[in-house]
Amino acid sequence: MKYPIFASVVMFSLWLMFAIRRRRDREESEYQSFWDEEAKANSTRKKPLDDLNYITIPFDRLPTDVMSDDPGVIECIEMLRTLAGSPIVNFTGLSNTELKLKYGAPNIELLSAYDQSYTLMVRELDKWAHILYKNDHPDEARTILEFAVDTGSDVSSTYELLSTIYDASGKKEKIKELIPKAEALNSLMRRSILNKLNDHLQ
Repeated sequence: MKYPIFASVVMFSLWLMFAIRRRRDREESEYQSFWDEEAKANSTRKKPLDDLNYITIPFDRLPTDVMSDDPGVIECIEMLRTLAGSPIVNFTGLSNTELKLKYGAPNIELLSAYDQSYTLMVRELDKWAHILYKNDHPDEARTILEFAVDTGSDVSSTYELLSTIYDASGKKEKIKELIPKAEALNSLMRRSILNKLNDHLQ
């Protein structure tokens, strides 16, 4: 009885050693591939930024006159107007390496600033919409949220609140229209957002 057990232990040990080595080799290959790509990205020359999808905040279509004396609303609008003074571009899901390869290493600081402005913008839009919704202004909140979604926002609470507003107004079909937009997101939040949308369709 001891020999079969011993043989099994030996076989398992060999298998484990092989699995560990294979995983280590794969990780080393991925590590080397990453640095090769990074080196290539760092040597990419500066390219024109004419084809970027610059975002303009449509203040004329947003409810800036609703609760305009509320401190929270004032803060959101002021931040958005500040952001509007500089380029805003959505690079969600793209790494710095990918940006450098596409637009050139010398542009990376500029592109990072554009992307940071976008991130701040969608967060402020979400915050603003929630303030209006909590104070019985669902239609105005919807307008803000719809703009955020149209820019490719991956803020989960934006989709959650927009779905809630659609649901309350009996517009389930509008929730369905959000699904392809969520599916197109290049974001880690994509699956979570889709799950929330499907929950509202139950």
